[in-house]
Amino acid sequence: MQNERLLLIDGFNLLSRGYFATSFNRPIEALERNEDGITVNGLRVFMQKLFKLIQTHGVTHCVVTWDVPRDESIRRLDYPEYKQTRGELPDPLIEQYVLLKQVLEKMSISQLTLAPYEADDLIGALSLQWEQQTAGSCLIYSNDQDLYQLLSERTHQIINKKKQEFIYDAQAFQLEHGIQPDQWIDVKALLGDPGDNIPGCPGVGQKTALPLIQTYGSIENLHETLADLDPQFKRVKSKLDNGKDVTYLSKKLASIIRDIPDLPSLSSFALSLHRETIEEELTRLKIRVPFEQGSLF
Repeated sequence: MQNERLLLIDGFNLLSRGYFATSFNRPIEALERNEDGITVNGLRVFMQKLFKLIQTHGVTHCVVTWDVPRDESIRRLDYPEYKQTRGELPDPLIEQYVLLKQVLEKMSISQLTLAPYEADDLIGALSLQWEQQTAGSCLIYSNDQDLYQLLSERTHQIINKKKQEFIYDAQAFQLEHGIQPDQWIDVKALLGDPGDNIPGCPGVGQKTALPLIQTYGSIENLHETLADLDPQFKRVKSKLDNGKDVTYLSKKLASIIRDIPDLPSLSSFALSLHRETIEEELTRLKIRVPFEQGSLF
């Protein structure tokens, strides 16, 4: 049905953003806590945002996706250094992650973790399955630019810039970047990603990576025509040649895996919310969520 709408949430992206935004320059002792003494500052932001999204966008199906531990990621098989530069997470954030998963289960909000895939892979696979099996739209909630490669006519991303939230679609992406969403992987292959420790092509920066893909379409086409490279890119010709192997590796690491077997049925993600249970959990957590009358239950 066309009025069906799937909401896919990158769980840790939302939880960690909420945690760090509300704990900046504050000692752990000053963070808000529930009756069990567990900090709930990030969890509060998560819950308020979750129900706001469901109410605002007429969501009928919802899944919160979670990463597997870094050591279990499929990308570690190709590149053991993948995400190795990331530091340890603060204990209060880990505590809230554990508690949040328990709370979502009690509220009957679907969650999905599937080794050896990451949350981005699950979002990619589910959004593709949704497009293939339904006529409805799909919303991805995450600020992660890696997910731009998933944008399509019916799959959009809700992002936050300068404290304003808006829906980013394939047309807006094309106007901004001058390429198709699936070509974003090639830009990332050249640029790399310091946050994920994806190397990219050494010596190729932001001012060059996007124009190269705008001109040649993909890193494969780029290397096939490297001998006749446009003179405007001559300063990086040797860098492209020397960095070919690591560029191809970076593209593989940056590509979201969308062919994942044994995914749950989409029907299992249909929302069935029970007001009494939800309000009971929110009260226990000391979290206030304003519900619009008749919009959820």
